[in-house]
Amino acid sequence: MRGLLERLRAGEILVADGATGTLLQQRGLGRGECPEEWNVSHPEVVASVARDYAAAGSDLVYTNTFGGNRLRLAAYGLEGRVEELNRRGAEIARKAVGNEVFVVGSMGPTGEFLEPLGTHTFAEMVEIFAEQAQALAEGGVDAIVVETFSALEEIKAAAQGVKESTGLPLLGSMSFDPNGRTSFGVRPEQAVAALVEAGAEVVGANCGGGPAELEPVAEKMRTANPDLLLLVKPNAGLPRLVRGEVYYPLTPAEMGEYARRFAALGVNILGGCCGTTPEHIAAIVQALK
Repeated sequence: MRGLLERLRAGEILVADGATGTLLQQRGLGRGECPEEWNVSHPEVVASVARDYAAAGSDLVYTNTFGGNRLRLAAYGLEGRVEELNRRGAEIARKAVGNEVFVVGSMGPTGEFLEPLGTHTFAEMVEIFAEQAQALAEGGVDAIVVETFSALEEIKAAAQGVKESTGLPLLGSMSFDPNGRTSFGVRPEQAVAALVEAGAEVVGANCGGGPAELEPVAEKMRTANPDLLLLVKPNAGLPRLVRGEVYYPLTPAEMGEYARRFAALGVNILGGCCGTTPEHIAAIVQALK
């Protein structure tokens, strides 16, 4: 299989997967349970998510390791199992999709603040992310994505941790509010400049809002760097609370329509985040065809 970056640079649009967490919740993950722990206790359920996305047409799937850093795992008393849970997450995805689909190791933020807002130094954060990245690399991922970050310094620490501990391609993705900035006030142009400087080969946006909210973000990123390899993974619309449950309103057909718009913007990797399903991904694949 040709490499991920090789295919992107040749002009292909690759389809990523959709939501992992919300799909696991539909398949039994309870509130307060650690999703990454399911890589050990419920590996077949985790594998079914990756398989279903591959069957829907995803060219790449993410691992179930978004919260797999030691600071987030500490909330469950699992901070000593970083290597095990991340390596197993990578191995499960690889076995589920084989070698015809790329496996991308997912790394999310720690939920903690760097100095001076918090107690963690930049060097500590780099080491925390390097630990996770190394475990994902040992599990056999093809690339690593640092995703859903809001703070520029934290995602720069994550990028450095990946680069120092692996030789894998790096995807960097931040989460933007409907006003077009992250919760820390980072603008799309700032994210592009910082992540390219940090060594990310692919830069983009995920979560935050639906495709209508991420379309202007993608436009600004493309304008800021016309040569950028661009990633977009929007939610299935802005979430609503219906009868005490979170509901994502965007239909697969509507997601397919937005896929054409993102393709016209020059997006290189297109998938979905919270609320998206294999049906949404199948609609994206069909629209791009």
